Amino acid sequence: MDINKQMEVIRRGTVQIVSEEELKNKLQKVAEAGKRLSVKYGADPSAPDIHLGHTVPLRKLREFQDLGHEVIFIIGDFTAMIGDPTGRSETRKALSLEDVERNAKTYQKQVFKILDPAKTRVVYNSHWLNKLHLREIVGLTAKYTVAQLLERDDFLKRYKAGHPISLVEFLYPLLQGYDSVELKADIELGGTDQTFNLLVSREIQRAYGQEAEVIITMPILEGTDGVNKMSKSLGNYIGVEEPPKEMFGKTMSISDDLMWRYYGLLFSKTQQEIEEMKKLHPMDMKKQLAGMLVERFWGKEDADKARADFENVFSKRQNPDEMKEIEVSSEMQILNLLKATGAVPSNSEAKRLIQQGGIELDGNKVPDINATVTLKNGSVIKIGKRNFFKLVVK
Repeated sequence: MDINKQMEVIRRGTVQIVSEEELKNKLQKVAEAGKRLSVKYGADPSAPDIHLGHTVPLRKLREFQDLGHEVIFIIGDFTAMIGDPTGRSETRKALSLEDVERNAKTYQKQVFKILDPAKTRVVYNSHWLNKLHLREIVGLTAKYTVAQLLERDDFLKRYKAGHPISLVEFLYPLLQGYDSVELKADIELGGTDQTFNLLVSREIQRAYGQEAEVIITMPILEGTDGVNKMSKSLGNYIGVEEPPKEMFGKTMSISDDLMWRYYGLLFSKTQQEIEEMKKLHPMDMKKQLAGMLVERFWGKEDADKARADFENVFSKRQNPDEMKEIEVSSEMQILNLLKATGAVPSNSEAKRLIQQGGIELDGNKVPDINATVTLKNGSVIKIGKRNFFKLVVK
């Protein structure tokens, strides 16, 4: 594909390219040399799940692969133990090595739901960052100044407010930049919240005598709450490995306005296409969106089943065909029953659900958190909107 057509594909859906002229030059050089560009993307395994927010840049990476370029997917097992300070108002609690290693194991399998394994190089940044001697780390810190780091908005706000900033947080963008040096990256992708870190990487490469990478920023996908960035810590995420019914149900919970943004960012629908879809019933369009997402990650059969189950439960007011079974006693306090399901993380959450009428036993709302209930084989407890359990009295 010629350079102009490649540029057209790369521009699609991006927020910023720094810079387009540099990108064109890089594309021209590798085309003349019969080579391919190295496109870097890093993810710190601070949680075990990759969610739809991650898939926005991952889909752009797949486009680079389809254009013939190589993707370097960095699992930031070293930097995850520091924690990216982006958007934080306080120092993040450090993750243990065990937590990071456990989370990292899930990442490779999940990213290959989108990326082509044959065109992806997966690396762990601990492989080179663990080997840095103190002299080399001191040398790295000399490449950037405190004044430059304080230009970062979240650092500046914390500094002015008198909130502590640890020196290790200052190291984070420098280490991210050193990843680019180690890999000799041509391009790096990230969300718009990563712009500062990406710009630092360009400067660090130059300081080590390399040609600066081109940075491409992608839009941030809001979570199911429609307000905050999709995040596991905020509980507003849809994981790419969530069961089909859960993925479908969570998608159906988003607002109509947010639905159109999901169509645009997750399926590259143009504004013209979205305007045409807005002429149709929003419930139908939301079911279509939910089905498309489930089909992408699980296949059409599971997508059809998830839609049928949703319609049974929410449109026809029926229980789902398949429910997890749990063994219970014939009489139990409602709190103990909720704990047995594993679907309610705390007593406070149980209390909130009961107060909001979110717990039903055989179709009847449970009104009292202190209630003792009599159970029979085949009883069904509904927790929230989507969790159903069939009870087996032992």
